[in-house]
Amino acid sequence: MLRSGLLNPAVLHLLARVRHTNTLVIADRGFPFWPAIETVDLSLVDDVPTVAQIVAALRTNFVIGRVFAAEELRAANTADKLSRHLAALDGLPLVFEPHVAFKLRVPHAIGLIRTGDTTQYGNLILESA
Repeated sequence: MLRSGLLNPAVLHLLARVRHTNTLVIADRGFPFWPAIETVDLSLVDDVPTVAQIVAALRTNFVIGRVFAAEELRAANTADKLSRHLAALDGLPLVFEPHVAFKLRVPHAIGLIRTGDTTQYGNLILESA
């Protein structure tokens, strides 16, 4: 029985299949459904859990090389909300790109974890190191 770290079996199963340079999408509550991508839905209510909480939890078991985010994230949110949203990425290379380019990466991801986050354009794509 697991006693610490990630406990969710679906998340652990998904992470076990991610290899070097593979990607994993951490999505907000409004992210479109992608039928071809395995999705682990962890959303409960608004902002539970958040994208930042999921990233913080994943960092204990997952080595992140780069993070991709939509440029629109910066313009659509207050400085305070943006700071809280990106806090879990401390020390990681962050690449901002247009939302349209960001979504082109999604079909190549190993999987997607959906959260209850309400941060506009709050989705992140984590690339394994």
